Amino acid sequence: MKETWRWFGPADEIAIPEIVQTGATGIVSALHHIAPGAVWSPEEIATRKAQIEGPAEAPSGLSWDVVESLPVSEAIKTQTGDWRTHLQAYRESLAHLAQAGLQVICYNFMPVLDWTRTDLAARQPNGGTAMAFDLVDFAVFDLHLLGRADAGEDYGAQIKAAAERRAAEMDDAVRVALTSNIVAGLPGANDRWTLDDVRAHLATYDRISPDRLRQNLIDFLAEVAPTAQDLGLRLCCHPDDPPFPLLGLPRVMSTIDDYAAVLDAVDLPSNGATLCTGSLGVDAAFDPVAFVRRHGPRIHFVHLRNTTRTAPDDGLRTSFHESEHLAGDTDMIATIAALLDEEARRRAEGRVDAQIPMRPDHGHALLSDFDRPMMPGYPLIGRLRGLAELRGAMAALSPR
Repeated sequence: MKETWRWFGPADEIAIPEIVQTGATGIVSALHHIAPGAVWSPEEIATRKAQIEGPAEAPSGLSWDVVESLPVSEAIKTQTGDWRTHLQAYRESLAHLAQAGLQVICYNFMPVLDWTRTDLAARQPNGGTAMAFDLVDFAVFDLHLLGRADAGEDYGAQIKAAAERRAAEMDDAVRVALTSNIVAGLPGANDRWTLDDVRAHLATYDRISPDRLRQNLIDFLAEVAPTAQDLGLRLCCHPDDPPFPLLGLPRVMSTIDDYAAVLDAVDLPSNGATLCTGSLGVDAAFDPVAFVRRHGPRIHFVHLRNTTRTAPDDGLRTSFHESEHLAGDTDMIATIAALLDEEARRRAEGRVDAQIPMRPDHGHALLSDFDRPMMPGYPLIGRLRGLAELRGAMAALSPR
């Protein structure tokens, strides 16, 4: 697999020369300053490539290998407003990315929020911090802070009682911090929403069932995957994070079968999957090796991340925290072995995409990570440790 590193552009606190020192050779990036639904111009794409590759007289040695993400607008997800105009903008952006030499385009189809955590810096036994999701804290937000009308129907008596007790113990500062943590998972943006913003966005999904959202995803792919196929691009959908319903929103990319439904519906090589072991692995039923064996030919990008499920859970949803890359509930060694087998199969077929790009997704904040600002989940030292561990596993498992 090709080792890549996510870089958020010039605003990222981690600079390109530091990434070079990690040993990664590829960059995963996006034009986060461009609103979903707008066209990515050739000029903007060229600027980002130049920032990554460096000047001709002093090249960085890095290449922009994966776009994460070319965001799908809420209008497309709900098929409302200017969604057809946004579809055309998406196709134009794909053409511009292809002209610039990009080939792998990651996106997601999660309603409203890209990811959800209740704590962005949960202290770990080793002194580091990790992102975490606590079901009771989330219920406090949903029931007592957001006050969503139907929230009471989504939780059992035990979780509601625990949330009521915890809400009573929280002061204003803790409530503000919890709200900030939960709404931090904006799609490709660094803004912060108010509770009224969240309520307004949730309302747009009031009449959209999981089946309807899945069909909207299939409709989207039916429009853009043929364009990607003609351009030699590989689209890869990221799974829901976490892989269970929250805030009454539908989820449609949470299981192996979810991926099968969407990949089979638009059966083109350009329509593929991003295997994120951290997101899918929160589900105790998830089998990463089975995912690779079933969908291996369509896996275009891999996030190697691990999580540990914790109490409480309610049978459908569970609390969890981000783990060390080789620890946690996902068997990372077996996953890497399966992916290396898939790469070998591709090489035997002569596929041009035999090498799958991967990145060490997230990581614990460690050591000097605490001395500098960082994007939630994206520390330098913690990810470097994860990359080193994954690199060692890949080296040990690779044929000699």
